[in-house]
Amino acid sequence: MLLAFDTSSAAVTVALADPVSGEILASSTTVDALRHGELLAPAIAAALKTAGATPRELTRIAVGVGPGPFTGLRVGLVTARTMADALGIEVAGVCSLDVLARQSELALPVAVAADARRKEIYWALYDGPAADGSRRRLEGPAVDRPADVAHVLSGLPVIGRGAVLYGEALGVVDLDVVEYPSAEVLARGVVTGTLDVLAPEPLYLRRPDVTLSGGPKSVLPK
Repeated sequence: MLLAFDTSSAAVTVALADPVSGEILASSTTVDALRHGELLAPAIAAALKTAGATPRELTRIAVGVGPGPFTGLRVGLVTARTMADALGIEVAGVCSLDVLARQSELALPVAVAADARRKEIYWALYDGPAADGSRRRLEGPAVDRPADVAHVLSGLPVIGRGAVLYGEALGVVDLDVVEYPSAEVLARGVVTGTLDVLAPEPLYLRRPDVTLSGGPKSVLPK
């Protein structure tokens, strides 16, 4: 079985899928930007229980690699690599913005804008869907202030949490958009090969908010 999860956004999303058909056997999504570490392991355990499966029955793990804030993204990637190492199975990383683009049902090119905090967005541009539903990324991922890239996204439907938070700056008219990546879409995309697979390494795009101290400052006169 394939276990898929993504913690790159405020949502902790988990899914368990048949590794051949892509049929979703169990899934859950909880939106809580401050509790990724508390929510992920119980969500994985619940998905396995719902499917009547054990961790030893997993054959592959798919994980969203961001871009996303440091802490939440790290929770997902460390969990994926630790489980895969213990079980001796492969980890497939997928750009979380690619997952969001794949969730769009529009037969048009789309832009994805995820919340990057600090009044910024993670964004990327995608071509219209191919016959199999896959979308080719044309530009990005990148991180910028909404007003600075509004001209790049102009004229395209924008999906993602960033479209809700900064809809006016981005010129978004329809706010009925998909906000967070779906582990169900991530799982099906990896099984069917309609999402590009990457190494399970984080796409931070910028330095973490917390940095190491340079040591105590001297109080002696120079």
